[in-house]
Amino acid sequence: MKKKLVAVAVGLMMTATGCAERTSQAAPAVEVQAGLTQSQLNQLSATLDVKYRLLSNFPEQCSGDGAGERCFAAQIELTPAADFDDNTWSIYFSQMRPVQQVLSQQFAIERVKGDLHKITPTEQFAGFKAGEKVTIDFIGQSWQLSEIDAMPNYYITAGELSPAVIKSTQVSIDSETGMEVRPYVVDFDDELNHYKRSKSDQLQWAKSDVLFAANQTIEHDSAQVVDAIIPTPLSQVVSSTDQAVDLNAGIKVILNGVKASSVDAALNRLARIGVAQSNSGLPTLLELDKTITGEGAYELTIGADRIVINANSDAGFSYGLASLTSLVDVKSKKVNAMKVVDAPRYDFRGMHVDVARNFHSKAFILDLLDQMAAYKLNKLHLHMADDEGWRLEIEGLPELTDIGGQRCHDLAENNCLLPQLGSGPSTDTQVNGYYSKADYIEILQYAGARQIEVIPSMDMPGHSRAAIISMEARYRKLMAQGLEQQANEYRLTDPLDTTVYSSVQYYDDNTINVCMESSFHFVDKVIDEIANLHEQAGQPLKIYHIGADETAGAWLESPLCKAFIANNDQGVTSVDELGAYFIERLSNLIASKGILAAGWSDGMSHTRPEKMAKNNQSNIWDVVAHGGHKRAHQQANLGWDAVLGNPEVLYFDFPYVNDPKEHGYYWASRGTDERTLHSFMPDNLPANAEQWTDIEGKPFEADDRVTKDDQGKLVSGPLKQGVKFAGLQGQIWSETLRSDELVEYMIYPRLLVLAERAWHKASWEVPYNYEGAVYNQQTGTFTNEMRAAQSKQWGELANTLGQKELVKLDLAGIDYRVPTVGAKIEQGMLYTNIIYPGLSIEYRANGGDWQKFTAPVAVTGQVEVRAIAADNQRKGRTLVVN
Repeated sequence: MKKKLVAVAVGLMMTATGCAERTSQAAPAVEVQAGLTQSQLNQLSATLDVKYRLLSNFPEQCSGDGAGERCFAAQIELTPAADFDDNTWSIYFSQMRPVQQVLSQQFAIERVKGDLHKITPTEQFAGFKAGEKVTIDFIGQSWQLSEIDAMPNYYITAGELSPAVIKSTQVSIDSETGMEVRPYVVDFDDELNHYKRSKSDQLQWAKSDVLFAANQTIEHDSAQVVDAIIPTPLSQVVSSTDQAVDLNAGIKVILNGVKASSVDAALNRLARIGVAQSNSGLPTLLELDKTITGEGAYELTIGADRIVINANSDAGFSYGLASLTSLVDVKSKKVNAMKVVDAPRYDFRGMHVDVARNFHSKAFILDLLDQMAAYKLNKLHLHMADDEGWRLEIEGLPELTDIGGQRCHDLAENNCLLPQLGSGPSTDTQVNGYYSKADYIEILQYAGARQIEVIPSMDMPGHSRAAIISMEARYRKLMAQGLEQQANEYRLTDPLDTTVYSSVQYYDDNTINVCMESSFHFVDKVIDEIANLHEQAGQPLKIYHIGADETAGAWLESPLCKAFIANNDQGVTSVDELGAYFIERLSNLIASKGILAAGWSDGMSHTRPEKMAKNNQSNIWDVVAHGGHKRAHQQANLGWDAVLGNPEVLYFDFPYVNDPKEHGYYWASRGTDERTLHSFMPDNLPANAEQWTDIEGKPFEADDRVTKDDQGKLVSGPLKQGVKFAGLQGQIWSETLRSDELVEYMIYPRLLVLAERAWHKASWEVPYNYEGAVYNQQTGTFTNEMRAAQSKQWGELANTLGQKELVKLDLAGIDYRVPTVGAKIEQGMLYTNIIYPGLSIEYRANGGDWQKFTAPVAVTGQVEVRAIAADNQRKGRTLVVN
């Protein structure tokens, strides 16, 4: 698939456990004099050692110990290799939670924009002395609970010299695990000060003993795996287990009029696991059957002399072949005779990928589409524009990608956006880039051949900084040519707007001005150009996602908005209604083009339903533990297509387990493993309160009864009788994910469990109560029998992943997460277990050689454990047995 690049920072070498050690061959110390030259700056960047150290999430400067008004104390440590007295330098770095107070007298820290900060020496700076550490202590906003918070690629500038990345702040890639290693980050190893969100935080750190306890309910059972299909079919009757059907000779496909192009992808996947097409293979008949209704429904019959797939759509035939592939064991190439009758639970079974924050390659997207098709997912929500990047070429607006598709050290932003998210000073990095028109057409056609619909998303009116900056650059260029009318044609901001605001990501200039006709002209242009690409690809644009995010406080001091409110005929009477007006107008504009408008649930909730188009899609990203079912029910009750993306189970950019070394954001969950995702009861959101806890490991209550305010107006309530959700969507946001490999690590194998929940409704799910009810961990609606059935099915799924499915991801070149190992030592004996029975486990004592774990074994000293991927190549992250 993709080449694995191993980037080792200068002066560092990787150990077997992924730790970084200083080598004995450090660059020689060179004394640097004032009046820097480029070579001296480069030498300084190559030899300056930087360490980032979290001190405490409970410093004395914080008010209180709860989750509100929080701060943390941290320290940046600088150790030069040479004496250095110059004070004209600046160090730029990304700090996602803003610095509030600098406690060191020799340095100042200024926030430039978003997460970009700048360190400069003050008048008290006494210069650097070779080998002597100096520290910059500071207080930051909120808290830091993960080592990924320390962003990489600090860089140093001085005057007009070219900026240089400080090499000690670059990430390396561990060659055994494929994971990023941050040698500049001091371990977060203090559970109270480094991993408690508040002093009442009850969340358990997922150390080896915690994982061992969690995995004890999963028993290794090969018998469960033989006839398992992911996702679970509607009906499956095995007719013979005495003599399995042998597919080692392959299959001979008889299309019977079915288009070969519609099943080629499914057949290619079969071939990849060793079941190729062959004239001597088992006859496999595709039979058109108009009595089978429902998009994607199929029947699969496997007999000793033939295989028959009956369906009434391209998707049905592909899914029948996907189920056959799921049945195949890659070693034996044998399956039992059976009949499968199947149809999807939800029409919308989606995966969202953010390529705006950090760009991800076309090759990654094509690989993702392959795996989505393999597990019967049918919607790719492609998020291609946000504050940090615009990732799709638009005819006639080259600035969007020439400038908005790149980040670099250009403080005026004439040639690129400012660095963000640790992207560094150069455009020559993998986090920069965009899809050309040809790339996008290829993606659309590749998706179409796999019965997957692509939903483009360019976020507006908030989260639009890349577009705004790009169109301002276009404005300046055309004004310099004397072309004022053209310059204003797509301008997105009122130059006289003095509003002071801050977005969630700390931008003060990321919101399109909705009072300007040029803003709507821009949106109209973008949608038309994207629709044209879809037409060229033969895949008409059906859904367009506008984002619909708002920025609180925007437009307050815009003269254009004041004039618009005073003179408009749109019923807008105050600045508070401008966000709704924008979404309402776009909803109707998009509907007039025959396209369904979609948006995120927060922005959609501010609209006036009577002013919206009749049909809309709302993506629900509300946290269930925070009453997220209420907005989901309200918007589904409007008749909109409500697609669930609840963060605590469906945000795949969150950590798998509660551990500060795990990758991912963590604002709604610090541990979303596949077992938790499997437990999701999407048809009854509030009922999940009976089995889940909140971000601090505490129980919560979900009240789904009718609630009214003092005036008798409905505030929240249950779904209307018969109303259901449109489907599920997994989400990847890319703020902390810089490589394709890392995104795959976060997506897989969660994507397979997403497919299970989106396709199959489990018998153990609590039926929805349309009368409304209260749910907590004492209400007992989720019965012991249901819990036992859930646990049993999870064991079957876990065994199937560990013994049959993960190796198929290996064969496809997918860098899925190899899980961390549960382990304990009792009376000198080591015991281990794993979330996926079938994967190999290794252990070592006192840093010795790794040995395969096969049974409890006597150990002494420090013991470490790790898992091995299904193909016995990649390794999982090492844990010390505590």
